[in-house]
Amino acid sequence: MRRGMDLPKDRPPEIVIIGAGFGGLAAARGLRNARANLTIVDRQNHHLFQPLLYQVATAGLSPAEIASPIRSIVRNYRNTRVLLDTVTGVDKAARRVKLASGAALAYDVLIIASGARHSYFGRDEWAAFAPGIKTIDDAVQVRAQILIAMERAETARQENPETRGQHLNFVVIGGGPTGVEMAGAIAELTRHAAEMDFRHITRNCIKIRLIEAGPRLLAAFPPTLGEKARASLMHLGVDVQTGGRVTEISQGQVRIGDETISAAAIVWGAGVQASPAATWLGAAADRAGRVVVEPDMSLAGHPEIFVIGDTSLAMRENGKPVPGIAPAAKQQGQYVARRLRAGIAGRALPGAFRYKNYGNLATIGRKRAVADFGWTKLSGFPAWFVWTTAHIFYLTDFRARLIVGAQWLWHYVTFDRGARLITGLGNKPAAPVIWSKDADRPPGAADPLAAPQRLPSSSPRSLS
Repeated sequence: MRRGMDLPKDRPPEIVIIGAGFGGLAAARGLRNARANLTIVDRQNHHLFQPLLYQVATAGLSPAEIASPIRSIVRNYRNTRVLLDTVTGVDKAARRVKLASGAALAYDVLIIASGARHSYFGRDEWAAFAPGIKTIDDAVQVRAQILIAMERAETARQENPETRGQHLNFVVIGGGPTGVEMAGAIAELTRHAAEMDFRHITRNCIKIRLIEAGPRLLAAFPPTLGEKARASLMHLGVDVQTGGRVTEISQGQVRIGDETISAAAIVWGAGVQASPAATWLGAAADRAGRVVVEPDMSLAGHPEIFVIGDTSLAMRENGKPVPGIAPAAKQQGQYVARRLRAGIAGRALPGAFRYKNYGNLATIGRKRAVADFGWTKLSGFPAWFVWTTAHIFYLTDFRARLIVGAQWLWHYVTFDRGARLITGLGNKPAAPVIWSKDADRPPGAADPLAAPQRLPSSSPRSLS
């Protein structure tokens, strides 16, 4: 296959894939008919369409609409098995993957596609107060915080307007695609919910602030599209603050310079940190923890190990890194599968990996988006239509059911009420008791206007 690969000739090679995201599943799909034994290891039992997680967090979609069991996806891959476990290390010399269960997987070829988590730039304690959104649990928790805040504001209708308004302050940190999409989705959710479901709050009660440390939004997009995104957010009622560096986050508060902002919910989308793959491998990595790879996506000195997706630092022909987005991870997974199939079959190996840029997209609310295709740029409804079509394509590509895409589009456009559920609280009350406007609170009863208690937040996790 390649000098140093040393694949067995008397048996099918054992290929271990860490992570069932876009990259890992693309590799598995490309190898489904190969003469090889595949093992997929993931700490979750489902593949998650992460680009739409923020829609779960803002009640636009239900979790089942963007996730599918890994075993269902690969059920027809006769050479593939799935293990629910967490990777703790890699023994390169012995060619074994160490698992949290205490087991170890022997491999002839290792594909690491373990994804990334949010980075708090050395302030990991902020995660308890400003969760990022990388898992369904994270998204459901944020959704509960937003909806509970609205319930508390409805209950607190007799409070002083200034004090009552604190229940409806929301802060999103980070002006990249994640932050922009999240801020727009919160604006859409709260505006529709206030108009459709509540009696004592209106859209004018709600304050949403998007904070970006840089000089403009969507730094990876052309400046004109960044300005269009800003205008669209402002039209939705979002207060956009650029050049604002967050210096402290605590319970219900964000500090920007000398200003302290109170918030019912704080969402983090400002940075990305790769999974611990570089530590597992003892490999060179950049500041974000991405493993430096060769042009063929392999680890230097170890042609049997491939690192793809958000976990890898692969360079393009223009000297810029391959972006950490789903299409790039999918292309890398497909490339590695082609390379392995060629080697197993004794054919000539493909050349270096080349990323094909099909464009950058970001949505702002339900009818606006920006799209940069290099040769043309779109904004407004045309960009939103392209964004919608692209996401349905990727969603149904893995789940192979067009009806899922149609159902998702219907819920997204109509703002289906079934997604606005407060769940994931166990036996804890979702909100204070709501007393009728003509009734007095019984003596000794709990104060329904007490300050809301923030739900505990899990630390962001990598997809391993």
